[in-house]
Amino acid sequence: MPTDTPHSIVTTAGASSVRRKTVGDRQKTAQRLLRSSAERAYDGELDIDWDAPIAPDKRWVPEHRQSLYGTKLWDRLTPEQRTELGLHELVSVLSFGIVAEAGLSTMLLRTVLEGDGLADDHTRYALAEIGEETRHSTMFSRLVNLTGLPPYVPPGLGRRLLRFTSMIPLGPSAYAGTLLIEEILDRLQREALNDTDVQPHVRQLMKIHVLEEARHITYAREELVRAIEARGPVSNAFHRLLFAVMVLGVYPVLVNPKVYRSVGISPLHGFLAAFTSPNYRVNATFAGEPLLRFAHEVGMLDGAVTRLLYKLSRTVPQDVLDEFDRKAA
Repeated sequence: MPTDTPHSIVTTAGASSVRRKTVGDRQKTAQRLLRSSAERAYDGELDIDWDAPIAPDKRWVPEHRQSLYGTKLWDRLTPEQRTELGLHELVSVLSFGIVAEAGLSTMLLRTVLEGDGLADDHTRYALAEIGEETRHSTMFSRLVNLTGLPPYVPPGLGRRLLRFTSMIPLGPSAYAGTLLIEEILDRLQREALNDTDVQPHVRQLMKIHVLEEARHITYAREELVRAIEARGPVSNAFHRLLFAVMVLGVYPVLVNPKVYRSVGISPLHGFLAAFTSPNYRVNATFAGEPLLRFAHEVGMLDGAVTRLLYKLSRTVPQDVLDEFDRKAA
């Protein structure tokens, strides 16, 4: 059932319902996901009308999810500047999505290369998901092209750091990191696709992405649980810490600070205003809530240092923070 928010509706129809206690046989899950992939496959090249004109009266993203919303800088922007900034923020997120999904595909390829069952259903589903992720990146790039803006490419240092993601050992942090990308985008898109004030191209892209990402989230959630259960306390503590660092860093990089130049604001000024805004926690918690509740359930939020990093990230729901405090008392 949909969940009401102060601004719009977040649909949960078709969302992954995996919990720790519901994780079943790996091959049976793969068989079910393969059937779903065959029955409910989409192609952004064909299922979005790229020749349709851009609607001049529509926004690119919901205003209340824009990074400067609720700040003094936001109050100074004209309606046209707010729309322009939203366009640039969308392109930034799509650019991030292309890079992130390439990283996810790399991790999936490693599961094939390092796994034992080259010809089983689990491996076949990993290969099927790689194909879907590739189509998603193609779809994202199409929308970037439609906007007429160049993509926001990560800076040189950022690209070099991305190389280290291929060195992260397969295990809980790899699957949790996969979920971090997939579930944050899924949560934001589930809200935006219901917003009739958002561009039709954007809403259709988000609909396709949400429908297919539900399978990917199911796969990664179950693999996360299996990976935790296959390891001892020391190994799991390492992976928990690594995931906490990922959570701390991911939300701030969704929006490239260079977007603020589009409305005459310096990147540093815009970043600081967004990062220190009370609305930052509202948006970060909204985006991360489904994942972090699941991560808490499976033990990925345990540990004093880990919990400190989560508090600094400002992504954890308040009731979970309260539980942290009760355990620390």
